[in-house]
Amino acid sequence: MASIRARSNKWQARIIRKGHPTIAKTFLTRQDAEKWARSLEIEIDRGTYINKSYAEKTQFKEILQKYLNDVVPQMRSAETQAIRVRKLMKHPIAEVNMAQLSPKHLANYRDERLKVIKPNTVIRELAILSSVINHARREWGLHIENPVAMIKKPPMPQGRDRVINNEELNRLFIQLEKISTWYKPLVEFALETAMRRGELISLLWENVNFEKSVIFLPLTKNGDSRYVPLSIKAIRILKSLPRDIEGRVFPLNKGTVSILFLRAARRAQVEDFHFHDLRHMALTNLSERFPNILELAAISGHKELRMLQRYVHIKAENLVCKLG
Repeated sequence: MASIRARSNKWQARIIRKGHPTIAKTFLTRQDAEKWARSLEIEIDRGTYINKSYAEKTQFKEILQKYLNDVVPQMRSAETQAIRVRKLMKHPIAEVNMAQLSPKHLANYRDERLKVIKPNTVIRELAILSSVINHARREWGLHIENPVAMIKKPPMPQGRDRVINNEELNRLFIQLEKISTWYKPLVEFALETAMRRGELISLLWENVNFEKSVIFLPLTKNGDSRYVPLSIKAIRILKSLPRDIEGRVFPLNKGTVSILFLRAARRAQVEDFHFHDLRHMALTNLSERFPNILELAAISGHKELRMLQRYVHIKAENLVCKLG
């Protein structure tokens, strides 16, 4: 049975059970202390008791800080993730006690963020919060339900379908050539291979096999390696490039590639076209040559066919001839 004792004008309830750590909590009245002790003993007897002492004495920002220190440095995108976690630590939700963190807190966070940023960014932020909480539950003894899993996520926005015509592409190439030697071939190569920006910028000559007409990517966004087949045009582009002393095929700064691309697009009067849209265009074109979606996924590196469908935009009029 729990012991109840007066302590500094308050009442402390203490429960000592074999196989359980000592549990103690202080209340303003003896009645509250006894009520808490009885309910807790019932939970222990039923085997439903969960020790929330760690959660009760920990703020969300402390969990985020520990995640930032212990987990983020091991991630491939550590720098980007660190920026995101630090930003979350500045939000008022970080001040909430973990034992009190509820779906309502997360729903309010979601609704507030949707007023200032796009749904896909909110989805990404919620995914980070969920990952932090789940890691703390698995590794650090944080015994709470994950409130992120209990709220409705914003609907995924429809995939972009911006495809430019040859005239726009030629105007874009003229502007890209003014930036440096590398930008036009980079874009041409992206359109031939459907490779991601990061894969293109980190590509090394040692991973290019001209004999087999393939590129080996040892580590991709989803954590796997893959081989990318090269078309005749892709090989011609590679062979036209000068060799960089560092061994990179495209010795460009990853952080500025998209910015300079947007600048060139504006100067070429190609509106609403981003570097990432090149992958959409490439996969749409490749889908005509590779109607087997599994073959297309092998080229693109998509694990989920649902995500691949968001990239590929097949026009209905192009399917009419197949109907007979």
